[in-house]
Amino acid sequence: MRTERVTTLKRQATELLAATERDKEPILITQHGLPSAYLVDVASYERMQQRMAILEGIARGEMAVAQGRTLTHEQA
Repeated sequence: MRTERVTTLKRQATELLAATERDKEPILITQHGLPSAYLVDVASYERMQQRMAILEGIARGEMAVAQGRTLTHEQA
């Protein structure tokens, strides 16, 4: 994964945005040598959000099963 300093982001924002769109790879932005943010293209971000929503729904379902909060087909 590509890593860039925040100063590079300030100077070359257009180029970095184009790179995320073209390469479909996030860019790690560092500040004072430490990870600060990820720069990702919109499509990748939206896919991550959709996947997260699906995984959260699965986790809620598993929790409901573990707690016995379920219905049979006949009860529903």
